[in-house]
Amino acid sequence: MDVVGDLLARDRRSRATALVTPDGRERTYRDLITNAYKAANVFRYLGARAGSTVAVEPAPGLHTTLGFLGAAGVGAPVRFDPAAGIERGDRVVLVDVADEAATEPAPGTGLAAFGGPPERPETTHWEQELWSENPGTPPSAVGPDDPVVRGSDGSESNRTGDVSHRALLEAAASVVDARGLGPGDRVRLRGDLADPRALAAGVVAPLAAGATSVLAGAQPAGTEPTVTVDGGNGDPRPVTLPSVGGP
Repeated sequence: MDVVGDLLARDRRSRATALVTPDGRERTYRDLITNAYKAANVFRYLGARAGSTVAVEPAPGLHTTLGFLGAAGVGAPVRFDPAAGIERGDRVVLVDVADEAATEPAPGTGLAAFGGPPERPETTHWEQELWSENPGTPPSAVGPDDPVVRGSDGSESNRTGDVSHRALLEAAASVVDARGLGPGDRVRLRGDLADPRALAAGVVAPLAAGATSVLAGAQPAGTEPTVTVDGGNGDPRPVTLPSVGGP
Protein backbone atom coordinates (compact mmCIF):
# COMPACT_ATOMS: atom_id res chain seq x y z
CA MET A 1 0.00 0.00 0.00
CA ASP A 2 1.33 3.43 -0.97
CA VAL A 3 -1.38 5.77 0.34
CA VAL A 4 -4.13 5.48 2.94
CA GLY A 5 -6.72 5.41 0.16
CA ASP A 6 -5.37 1.98 -0.81
CA LEU A 7 -7.14 0.64 2.27
CA LEU A 8 -10.35 1.33 0.34
CA ALA A 9 -9.63 -0.82 -2.72
CA ARG A 10 -12.83 -2.35 -4.07
CA ASP A 11 -11.43 -5.88 -3.92
CA ARG A 12 -11.02 -5.51 -0.14
CA ARG A 13 -14.78 -5.29 0.41
CA SER A 14 -16.05 -8.34 2.27
CA ARG A 15 -18.46 -9.43 4.99
CA ALA A 16 -15.66 -9.60 7.57
CA THR A 17 -15.96 -7.11 10.42
CA ALA A 18 -13.75 -4.06 9.85
CA LEU A 19 -14.87 -1.75 12.64
CA VAL A 20 -16.62 -1.90 16.00
CA THR A 21 -17.79 1.49 17.25
CA PRO A 22 -17.95 2.52 20.94
CA ASP A 23 -21.66 1.69 21.04
CA GLY A 24 -20.83 -1.92 20.06
CA ARG A 25 -22.13 -1.77 16.49
CA GLU A 26 -20.15 -3.66 13.87
CA ARG A 27 -19.43 -2.59 10.29
CA THR A 28 -18.17 -4.92 7.60
CA TYR A 29 -15.38 -4.11 5.20
CA ARG A 30 -18.01 -3.70 2.52
CA ASP A 31 -19.96 -1.19 4.61
CA LEU A 32 -16.91 0.74 5.76
CA ILE A 33 -15.27 1.02 2.34
CA THR A 34 -18.50 1.91 0.53
CA ASN A 35 -19.35 4.60 3.06
CA ALA A 36 -15.77 5.94 2.99
CA TYR A 37 -16.29 6.50 -0.77
CA LYS A 38 -19.46 8.39 0.06
CA ALA A 39 -17.66 10.45 2.72
CA ALA A 40 -14.99 11.37 0.17
CA ASN A 41 -17.65 12.56 -2.25
CA VAL A 42 -19.40 14.62 0.45
CA PHE A 43 -16.09 16.36 1.12
CA ARG A 44 -15.63 16.98 -2.61
CA TYR A 45 -19.12 18.46 -2.75
CA LEU A 46 -18.12 20.78 0.11
CA GLY A 47 -15.03 21.88 -1.79
CA ALA A 48 -12.27 19.69 -0.36
CA ARG A 49 -9.59 18.73 -2.85
CA ALA A 50 -6.07 17.33 -2.77
CA GLY A 51 -4.01 19.60 -0.55
CA SER A 52 -6.92 21.36 1.17
CA THR A 53 -7.30 20.52 4.85
CA VAL A 54 -10.32 18.96 6.55
CA ALA A 55 -10.70 19.29 10.33
CA VAL A 56 -12.42 16.35 12.05
CA GLU A 57 -13.62 15.79 15.61
CA PRO A 58 -11.00 13.46 17.22
CA ALA A 59 -13.39 11.32 19.31
CA PRO A 60 -13.31 7.73 18.00
CA GLY A 61 -16.48 6.72 16.21
CA LEU A 62 -18.02 5.74 12.89
CA HIS A 63 -18.32 9.21 11.40
CA THR A 64 -14.92 10.43 12.52
CA THR A 65 -13.33 7.29 11.06
CA LEU A 66 -15.25 7.77 7.83
CA GLY A 67 -14.18 11.41 7.87
CA PHE A 68 -10.52 10.41 8.07
CA LEU A 69 -10.78 7.73 5.38
CA GLY A 70 -12.92 9.87 3.08
CA ALA A 71 -10.62 12.88 3.31
CA ALA A 72 -7.58 10.67 2.71
CA GLY A 73 -9.36 9.27 -0.34
CA VAL A 74 -9.55 12.69 -1.99
CA GLY A 75 -6.05 13.66 -0.87
CA ALA A 76 -7.15 16.16 1.79
CA PRO A 77 -5.06 15.91 4.97
CA VAL A 78 -7.00 15.73 8.24
CA ARG A 79 -6.51 17.93 11.27
CA PHE A 80 -8.07 16.25 14.31
CA ASP A 81 -8.77 19.60 15.94
CA PRO A 82 -11.90 21.45 14.80
CA ALA A 83 -11.07 24.59 16.83
CA ALA A 84 -7.68 24.86 15.13
CA GLY A 85 -9.36 24.13 11.81
CA ILE A 86 -11.69 27.08 12.31
CA GLU A 87 -8.80 29.35 13.32
CA ARG A 88 -6.66 28.33 10.33
CA GLY A 89 -9.42 28.43 7.73
CA ASP A 90 -9.56 24.73 6.87
CA ARG A 91 -11.82 23.95 3.93
CA VAL A 92 -14.29 21.75 5.85
CA VAL A 93 -14.82 21.20 9.57
CA LEU A 94 -16.71 18.10 10.77
CA VAL A 95 -18.07 18.16 14.34
CA ASP A 96 -20.61 16.45 16.55
CA VAL A 97 -23.98 18.19 16.26
CA ALA A 98 -23.77 18.96 20.00
CA ASP A 99 -20.84 21.28 19.19
CA GLU A 100 -22.49 23.02 16.23
CA ALA A 101 -23.76 26.02 18.18
CA ALA A 102 -20.28 26.76 19.53
CA THR A 103 -18.58 26.37 16.15
CA GLU A 104 -18.50 29.50 14.00
CA PRO A 105 -16.70 28.93 10.69
CA ALA A 106 -15.17 31.85 8.84
CA PRO A 107 -16.12 32.55 5.21
CA GLY A 108 -14.62 29.87 3.00
CA THR A 109 -14.92 27.11 5.60
CA GLY A 110 -17.80 24.65 5.31
CA LEU A 111 -19.27 23.20 8.51
CA ALA A 112 -20.75 19.71 8.66
CA ALA A 113 -22.30 18.06 11.72
CA PHE A 114 -23.00 14.42 12.53
CA GLY A 115 -25.18 12.89 15.21
CA GLY A 116 -28.47 14.40 14.11
CA PRO A 117 -29.95 17.31 12.13
CA PRO A 118 -28.07 20.59 12.66
CA GLU A 119 -29.88 23.70 13.88
CA ARG A 120 -28.52 26.11 11.28
CA PRO A 121 -29.59 25.68 7.66
CA GLU A 122 -26.11 26.52 6.37
CA THR A 123 -24.58 23.60 8.30
CA THR A 124 -24.39 20.39 6.27
CA HIS A 125 -26.25 17.44 7.79
CA TRP A 126 -23.47 14.88 7.48
CA GLU A 127 -25.52 11.70 7.70
CA GLN A 128 -28.19 12.95 5.31
CA GLU A 129 -25.57 13.75 2.67
CA LEU A 130 -23.56 10.62 3.39
CA TRP A 131 -26.37 8.11 3.00
CA SER A 132 -27.63 9.75 -0.20
CA GLU A 133 -24.21 10.22 -1.81
CA ASN A 134 -22.89 8.29 -4.81
CA PRO A 135 -20.56 5.49 -3.62
CA GLY A 136 -18.28 5.87 -6.64
CA THR A 137 -14.53 5.90 -6.08
CA PRO A 138 -13.33 9.51 -5.80
CA PRO A 139 -10.46 10.65 -8.04
CA SER A 140 -7.22 11.63 -6.32
CA ALA A 141 -3.68 12.43 -7.36
CA VAL A 142 -2.28 12.11 -3.83
CA GLY A 143 1.16 10.52 -3.44
CA PRO A 144 2.97 8.67 -0.61
CA ASP A 145 4.90 11.74 0.52
CA ASP A 146 1.86 14.02 0.67
CA PRO A 147 0.47 14.77 4.14
CA VAL A 148 -2.43 12.70 5.43
CA VAL A 149 -2.55 14.15 8.96
CA ARG A 150 -1.90 17.77 9.90
CA GLY A 151 0.14 18.19 13.06
CA SER A 152 -0.69 19.88 16.32
CA ASP A 153 1.36 22.50 18.13
CA GLY A 154 2.74 20.27 20.88
CA SER A 155 6.40 19.65 21.57
CA GLU A 156 6.75 15.85 21.34
CA SER A 157 8.39 15.09 18.01
CA ASN A 158 6.30 12.10 17.01
CA ARG A 159 3.06 13.98 17.64
CA THR A 160 3.81 17.23 15.86
CA GLY A 161 4.20 18.33 12.30
CA ASP A 162 2.49 16.86 9.28
CA VAL A 163 2.45 13.08 8.82
CA SER A 164 2.69 11.67 5.31
CA HIS A 165 0.78 8.72 3.89
CA ARG A 166 4.08 6.82 3.73
CA ALA A 167 4.96 7.52 7.37
CA LEU A 168 1.53 6.54 8.70
CA LEU A 169 1.44 3.33 6.65
CA GLU A 170 5.00 2.41 7.67
CA ALA A 171 4.09 2.88 11.34
CA ALA A 172 1.00 0.71 10.84
CA ALA A 173 3.04 -1.94 9.02
CA SER A 174 5.46 -2.11 11.95
CA VAL A 175 2.54 -2.99 14.23
CA VAL A 176 1.21 -5.58 11.77
CA ASP A 177 4.63 -7.23 11.56
CA ALA A 178 5.40 -7.05 15.29
CA ARG A 179 2.06 -8.59 16.28
CA GLY A 180 1.50 -10.78 13.23
CA LEU A 181 -1.91 -9.22 12.70
CA GLY A 182 -4.34 -10.90 10.37
CA PRO A 183 -8.02 -11.73 9.85
CA GLY A 184 -9.66 -12.75 13.10
CA ASP A 185 -7.59 -10.42 15.27
CA ARG A 186 -9.37 -7.62 17.08
CA VAL A 187 -7.31 -4.51 17.78
CA ARG A 188 -8.79 -2.45 20.58
CA LEU A 189 -8.05 1.28 20.73
CA ARG A 190 -8.87 3.36 23.77
CA GLY A 191 -8.00 6.95 23.01
CA ASP A 192 -8.85 9.54 20.41
CA LEU A 193 -7.67 9.81 16.81
CA ALA A 194 -5.60 12.97 17.26
CA ASP A 195 -2.48 11.00 18.23
CA PRO A 196 -1.03 9.61 14.95
CA ARG A 197 0.56 6.73 16.87
CA ALA A 198 -2.88 5.61 18.06
CA LEU A 199 -4.35 6.19 14.61
CA ALA A 200 -1.64 4.04 13.03
CA ALA A 201 -1.79 1.22 15.58
CA GLY A 202 -5.50 1.17 16.38
CA VAL A 203 -7.13 1.94 13.02
CA VAL A 204 -4.77 1.78 10.04
CA ALA A 205 -2.87 -1.35 11.12
CA PRO A 206 -5.92 -3.59 11.61
CA LEU A 207 -7.56 -2.33 8.41
CA ALA A 208 -4.35 -2.96 6.45
CA ALA A 209 -4.16 -6.50 7.85
CA GLY A 210 -7.80 -7.43 7.29
CA ALA A 211 -8.36 -7.50 11.05
CA THR A 212 -10.95 -5.62 13.13
CA SER A 213 -10.48 -2.18 14.67
CA VAL A 214 -12.41 -1.90 17.93
CA LEU A 215 -12.96 1.70 19.01
CA ALA A 216 -13.41 1.53 22.76
CA GLY A 217 -13.83 5.25 23.46
CA ALA A 218 -11.61 8.08 24.60
CA GLN A 219 -9.10 7.98 27.43
CA PRO A 220 -9.31 10.42 30.35
CA ALA A 221 -7.68 13.75 29.53
CA GLY A 222 -3.92 13.74 29.93
CA THR A 223 -3.48 9.97 29.62
CA GLU A 224 -1.83 8.03 26.82
CA PRO A 225 -3.95 6.03 24.36
CA THR A 226 -3.77 2.26 24.74
CA VAL A 227 -3.93 -0.42 22.05
CA THR A 228 -4.32 -4.15 22.65
CA VAL A 229 -4.71 -7.17 20.38
CA ASP A 230 -7.14 -10.01 21.06
CA GLY A 231 -6.49 -13.04 18.89
CA GLY A 232 -9.53 -14.85 20.30
CA ASN A 233 -7.79 -16.63 23.16
CA GLY A 234 -9.03 -14.26 25.83
CA ASP A 235 -5.55 -12.92 26.57
CA PRO A 236 -5.25 -9.38 25.13
CA ARG A 237 -1.68 -8.36 24.29
CA PRO A 238 -0.60 -4.75 24.69
CA VAL A 239 0.78 -2.97 21.64
CA THR A 240 3.64 -0.52 21.89
CA LEU A 241 2.62 2.65 20.10
CA PRO A 242 4.84 3.05 17.04
CA SER A 243 6.96 6.05 16.21
CA VAL A 244 5.38 8.03 13.39
CA GLY A 245 7.69 10.13 11.24
CA GLY A 246 6.88 13.28 9.35
CA PRO A 247 6.71 13.88 5.60
